[in-house]
Amino acid sequence: MTITNVLLSVVVIVIAGLAFFYYTKKKKEQKVEATVVVDDKTYTLDVMKEFVKKRLDEITKVNLYDIGLSEEELKRRKNKKYELKKALKGCTYGDVNDKKYVKELIFDLLAKEYGVDETNISKAIPFDIPSLLTAQDKFDIILYMYKNEFGYEALPEVIKKYNLDDLKYVEGEAKPCYVITSEEISKIYEQENFILTFEDKLNIVVQRIYQHYKGYSSIDEIRDMNIDGISGGVSGLPESFLSQVAQTDGDYLSQIAEHKVPRACDSIWIMFHGKSIRLAFLSFGSEAELKRVCQNIYKYNNPGQLSDTNGFKINEMKDGSRVVVVRPSMSETWAFFVRKFDVKRATLEQIIRFPGKDEAIDLLKYLVKGARIISLTGEQGCRKNNNAYGYDWKYIRNYEPSYYRNCFRASLKKNLSNQKYLINERNRNCFWTRLFGRSKEDWRFC
Repeated sequence: MTITNVLLSVVVIVIAGLAFFYYTKKKKEQKVEATVVVDDKTYTLDVMKEFVKKRLDEITKVNLYDIGLSEEELKRRKNKKYELKKALKGCTYGDVNDKKYVKELIFDLLAKEYGVDETNISKAIPFDIPSLLTAQDKFDIILYMYKNEFGYEALPEVIKKYNLDDLKYVEGEAKPCYVITSEEISKIYEQENFILTFEDKLNIVVQRIYQHYKGYSSIDEIRDMNIDGISGGVSGLPESFLSQVAQTDGDYLSQIAEHKVPRACDSIWIMFHGKSIRLAFLSFGSEAELKRVCQNIYKYNNPGQLSDTNGFKINEMKDGSRVVVVRPSMSETWAFFVRKFDVKRATLEQIIRFPGKDEAIDLLKYLVKGARIISLTGEQGCRKNNNAYGYDWKYIRNYEPSYYRNCFRASLKKNLSNQKYLINERNRNCFWTRLFGRSKEDWRFC
């Protein structure tokens, strides 16, 4: 019996040892599988974007009660999870603070978990080989370096320094136009001759990943700049038309592949100092990406669904920008218009600069103080809003918040005898603002 017991004990010990061995081996294999499998495509932007999406999804959906955390740690993790969910939602509305939070988290994930370092980061963007950099790569580097110095005035500074808002002739155009070409971006990049640190490179990679994950694609950083507005999909041929033509014309298909045919997804325009400037070096890449931007850019405060039956939406973004989005079948293609109101508090002397401005400024001041009704008229983009913001606001009273921010666009017909005003919505060249001294009942619309 003693020998039998000893043998049984040995067998139990051996089985237990084997079980422990196989369990340990399995855990090690699982841990290896959880790590990043390194190959030639590991550090490309697409692969890293998928990793970031997966990790953030895991963080936001993990069940904290199953982990066995202490009460204090559970509370801390719950707050962190809530902040991340809030930031992921807020950054799609144009909130720059939420955007910064998400980008910092992506930076940590890539640097600490994914293993991005000085040697492999060039596989995402070839920083060390300028000849391999695309026009968008060069522009991202330029904008990032200028943003470090000038903040949200970075793009205006680049435009003013290199006179990018001048009329110019480009190939294929019979008349001069406002456009920024890829050749100009390459020339600026060569002249600046930036020296990038690893942190600079990683921040640029993070921005590129973010803008295709939660941002507004190629216009993400541009939209945050202090410019008058930005639009996309407003020119060029829609994808449906191109596909139909390509079925019957082989040469046309090759031109489409070489991006010689202007497409709607290649259409990116900015409004700068009253000038509509086309960014010829930037593109959304595909109609699907343009559609994604259009579906996200208008959703602040839940304005409703953009659908085939309701083919347009007019809304505001979190920073007060006005956004208009259209889609087929109301329009030929997906498109959006963003009008920004980043005007700084300025004096009339700073805004009005034409000859004889002193008399005009004095007249405007007395009109406002005297509670007179003032119409500010002019073409779109002629800085009418800026002029309105130049008044001393202590003399201005407004009963409607939207009037106070943006003024109300309208074409006015005035009858001095009975003080009636007619709004014609089809003519939007004029706008007015209510001034101090007029009660709400004094305004009659007919």
